[in-house]
Amino acid sequence: MNVALWTQIFGIVAALCPAILLLLLGFRLLINRPMSELIVGRCLKAAVGMSLVSSLVVLVIMLATGSRREFIDFGDMVAIHDVHFHFHMKFVFDRLSVPMVLLSLVLCGTVGTFGLSYLHRDAGFQRFFVCFAMFLTGMTFASLAGTIETLFLGWELVGLSSALLVAYFHERSAPVTNGLRVWSVYRLADAAFLAAAIALHHQTGGGDFGILMGDEPWPAGTASLSSGTAFLVGTFLLIAAAGKSGLVPFSGWLPRAMEGPTPSSAIFYGALSVHLGAFLLLRASPILDQSTLLCAMIVILGFVSAVFAALAGRVQTDIKSALAFASLTQVSIIVVEIGLGLQYLALVHLIGHACMRSLQLLRAPTLLRDYKTMENAIGESLDHELPRVLAWLGVSTQRKLYRAAMERGYMDSILDEVVVGPFLRLFSIFNCWEQSWTRWLNGSEKPSLSTPLPQGSKLNDE
Repeated sequence: MNVALWTQIFGIVAALCPAILLLLLGFRLLINRPMSELIVGRCLKAAVGMSLVSSLVVLVIMLATGSRREFIDFGDMVAIHDVHFHFHMKFVFDRLSVPMVLLSLVLCGTVGTFGLSYLHRDAGFQRFFVCFAMFLTGMTFASLAGTIETLFLGWELVGLSSALLVAYFHERSAPVTNGLRVWSVYRLADAAFLAAAIALHHQTGGGDFGILMGDEPWPAGTASLSSGTAFLVGTFLLIAAAGKSGLVPFSGWLPRAMEGPTPSSAIFYGALSVHLGAFLLLRASPILDQSTLLCAMIVILGFVSAVFAALAGRVQTDIKSALAFASLTQVSIIVVEIGLGLQYLALVHLIGHACMRSLQLLRAPTLLRDYKTMENAIGESLDHELPRVLAWLGVSTQRKLYRAAMERGYMDSILDEVVVGPFLRLFSIFNCWEQSWTRWLNGSEKPSLSTPLPQGSKLNDE
């Protein structure tokens, strides 16, 4: 066999092992024949291990042959010729995808092993690892995506598994409510991502990164788009990245996501999922380079998000929320680095931060005990000095900043009033009209466009 064939074989194994794990665990749970915890653990370790080893083999082959980019092409999964649309499944191994997939596999293996002990004999053990396998599959697909459609598929799997694990403890109402909030914000991000994909299909005839970014591998490629088109597509991608990574104004969902189990919080909102928006901007960096205004918008959004997260993180009363805002601060700085064109620095920053933050979140349940042990050893409480920048501000300004930080920038209430409220009111009116016409068709009454809202509805209560 030649080297190219070995690369294809190991590349396919690296990309598809997590998907096989998902199908195996999901099918056994679907037919109500779940595997034992021991078998689940062995399957998880085998899938992660095979994918990790295969990825390393591909990397070694690329280094040995001097190749800077390798493709694994599965062809068109869906093709609609009338509207010139096709879903092209393609994976790429390059300077961005290889470090990202290795990071994903190492951290998922580490956190998954921790979760086997953490959730031992838990009633939702099987459900957790089905969602975990879905997340692992999504991260592998997104990391290795060679087309924007493949990246969108991985993006959706990550979002779905994230929302399901936030609502993991569904016996209580708060996790379910917060899971719905996360899913709603993800829907906005997904809509923006889909709009960017459609725009690319209309402008270039497809979403293949190899064609779109030119012959040079990441990040040296030049996007085959005009400045105006790059600004439009890049703006949609920026909105998608902001929603997925919790940047302003979508930051309110991030502390809510800490309702999930500690292993999911570590791998999702400390290590990988929260960085997926930044990864999207890294993958699309040749598009961003075509518009100076778009790069300026990215820098400003990252800076504002970093300042907000730094203030909000200082007033949190629980360790997981504080770590969530600490993650957001670093992700925002990574976004600033991407906007400034420092792609390699942003990638190294992303990898280092993901490893550190996942470890911190795994230790979160025992961190307070260690903190109290330290205070007992010292014999007094540890001092907390006010940062010099805040100390220079007046007392009135400090109180206002403290109130805004405690309310998390009022972002949830602003989104509820500006976006959610009008949306619900509009569709409640449409619902009343539909009910009126339905009753008329049934012969109950005449249709009316001014049908009042039902008594006891939320809008009448307001």
